[in-house]
Amino acid sequence: MLVYSICYAASYGLARFGRYYLSGGVLLAAAAYLYYYDYHKSGNLVHLRGLFCAFWVGGQALACLKLSHLQSDWNGMTWVCFYLALAGFWAVYEVVCLQLGDEGQYGRRNRRRRKSFVRPVFRCMQAVTLVSVSAFVFEAVVLGFIPLFVRGVPHAYSEFHITGVHYFTVSCVLVPSLCVLFFLEGGSRRTYRNVLALVMTGISLAIPLLCVSRFQLIFSVLVACFTFGAYRRQMNPVILPALLVLLIPLYVLLSVARSHDVTYLNGIFEMKNARMPIFISQPYIYIANNYENFDCLVEALPAHTFGLRMLFPVWALTGLKFLFPGLVNFPPYVTKVELTTMTLFYDAYYDFGVVGVLLFACLLGAAAGVLSVKQNQMRTPIGYLVYGQFAIYMVLSFFTTWFSNPTTWFYLAVTGVMAVYCDVRR
Repeated sequence: MLVYSICYAASYGLARFGRYYLSGGVLLAAAAYLYYYDYHKSGNLVHLRGLFCAFWVGGQALACLKLSHLQSDWNGMTWVCFYLALAGFWAVYEVVCLQLGDEGQYGRRNRRRRKSFVRPVFRCMQAVTLVSVSAFVFEAVVLGFIPLFVRGVPHAYSEFHITGVHYFTVSCVLVPSLCVLFFLEGGSRRTYRNVLALVMTGISLAIPLLCVSRFQLIFSVLVACFTFGAYRRQMNPVILPALLVLLIPLYVLLSVARSHDVTYLNGIFEMKNARMPIFISQPYIYIANNYENFDCLVEALPAHTFGLRMLFPVWALTGLKFLFPGLVNFPPYVTKVELTTMTLFYDAYYDFGVVGVLLFACLLGAAAGVLSVKQNQMRTPIGYLVYGQFAIYMVLSFFTTWFSNPTTWFYLAVTGVMAVYCDVRR
């Protein structure tokens, strides 16, 4: 933390003098150092604290480069919040690991399990795939269209939602991870089950394509990758970059399918260098502008909401948001109406200010610490799916308010049900 604190102070000072490239470069070096520190200590490529440090600080570093006209110098409170988010997470994670045990002892594993979970995991795959496909077909029939086949409507997917049903449609993102666990547990002696597992995985990946959802496609692949890393304990460092490279063509195709042409996107991104390729400017803005949205919140928020924003999953999943619209009627503060994604800590600040950011970071650090220590004592392989989901939330901490999203809690609830089922069947 000392190295990070020094780098952070240097980055702040350089930004104040308008040396944006240097400011971002210093933070980028700090992100790399923090990740390497945890990886070197544990030997775990998907180390939760390491991933959070790399992507939270790395995303901030990119934002500090100020490559778009949408970006401006941040408020001092914004800098304080970003620092406390990392510091609180890092410190509490360290304390939890010291209290519960050394998560660095990465080679130990619960050996009680053998291949006894192959059948329950396969049943879970079948159930989730069947429910997801049924929900997708129901939505397509009721709404009368499939987003992939709609032309000239950039936001067709945003209209492809039936309240309550869509949660089940997008549960398909868990199937690739279940397939990974199925084969890691040894697979089936019956060839047709192995083939069926691959077919169900293909179907689960087809649904995001039909929905024209780039996010769901990337989410499902990355969670499967992190689940694999959590289970095997050793993962080739080339795997993740290779998967990202393979996803780029699909990402571009889905962008075209959503009628998002280059002119349309460049008009939104307002890059200082108008000739910057779209495959650079688009991911840059999708990362960097979220920090700008947080700064907009700090500058413009008239009053805090004291928990109402972060309790949105309760209002959504119980239907209370329809009975009492005032519970969710809070305006977002963003740089541009088209760019609505936010950082992991946006709602924490919206509710309780800088104190909320620090407390939320500490809670996340505690949860990550417990998961890391208990990773060696998983009762069922589904526990590694929980780890994989948490890992993706750490990696995409710059992207959105994960734990204020009802879909996140729906995924965790489904995963919990599967874990109980597998444990009982065993």
